[in-house]
Amino acid sequence: MTYAAGRHFLQIPGPTNVPDVVLRAMSAATIDHRGPEFQELASGLLRDIKPVFGTTNPVVIYPATGTGAWEAALTNTLSPGDTVLSFETGHFATLWQEMARGLGLHVDFVPGDWRRGADPGMVAEKLAADTAHRIKAVCVVHNETSTGVTSRVPEIRAAIDSADHPALLLVDTISSLGSIDYRHDDWGVDVTVAGSQKGLMLPPGMSFNAISDKALDAAKTAALPKVFWDWGPMLAANERGFFPYTPSTNLMYGLREALRLLYDEGLENVFARHARHAAATRAAVRGWGLEVLCQDEREHSGALTAVLMPEGVDADKVRAIILDRFDMSLGAGLGKLAGKIFRIGHLGAFNDLTLAGTLAGVQMGLTLAGAPADPRGLQDALEHLQND
Repeated sequence: MTYAAGRHFLQIPGPTNVPDVVLRAMSAATIDHRGPEFQELASGLLRDIKPVFGTTNPVVIYPATGTGAWEAALTNTLSPGDTVLSFETGHFATLWQEMARGLGLHVDFVPGDWRRGADPGMVAEKLAADTAHRIKAVCVVHNETSTGVTSRVPEIRAAIDSADHPALLLVDTISSLGSIDYRHDDWGVDVTVAGSQKGLMLPPGMSFNAISDKALDAAKTAALPKVFWDWGPMLAANERGFFPYTPSTNLMYGLREALRLLYDEGLENVFARHARHAAATRAAVRGWGLEVLCQDEREHSGALTAVLMPEGVDADKVRAIILDRFDMSLGAGLGKLAGKIFRIGHLGAFNDLTLAGTLAGVQMGLTLAGAPADPRGLQDALEHLQND
């Protein structure tokens, strides 16, 4: 295997690049997770994690991936046979509804074309028709990692309220938290699901539930089986700065440093940086003569951009050439988008020059693959970065 000079460009939409200071923090010696030093660490994190969710309510931290936090959101709030309303906005929304079915829930799964977010109008229509209140929760993926489409959560909350419906609102922010503006309390979200490996700039292995008072009340009667995911023992132990089972101690060191980075920059600045990089990336895509998968200007993702290939061009071939020639990983098309798109991640520890290098590599790879790629694409992106 030939040695590749320089660093690998990991431009998938998660796991993202981990900053050096976070890596160094995680290299500290592991401590006793039942001792006073850990208690101080955990108590600080359980407090300091709240602003990134936009909440003053409890945030539970699991030693698991985001899929585990999905299951925790469902099992702590629902009972066998309950109905949930879900939307086919992409691969991960599809997986979440499959999990719900596997747990014994009924799912009203609204079909979609994977190019738009959850439709607030359809939420209002479905809930208005549900006069018996059989629907117990609305499940929405805020930022669909497979498509680069961001659903309009405040409008979905308004639709639930307009129908005067008691359904809980469960929201997946796995690829939006720490990258795109999100407000658990202000938007009336009941359970927010998140993971460590994207906007929080950590490796995989830690996930979260932010929990509203309404969700805590629902948990008192929820009858789906749960042990590992049970909020009750977790919240009781957290009050003392501990966990009911072994936590991800060294990831918690990293989380403390990652939160410091986010808050030092300022969350509003973090969101603006992501939006700016996303706009520059879309300028490049359009300049190349290609199409952004997301079709609604209101729903463009600040975390990633999915690029639709013309008929006859294999997106995976483009990705393979870019990896081989320029040592850069791009996200694959998932599910029914396999081979049709590639995804450019521009989230986490990311700056203008990293984006410029990423887009240069994509442009060269498109050309080598025989795909249409007008060279003005990169120039359009650079002008956007220079002038914005």
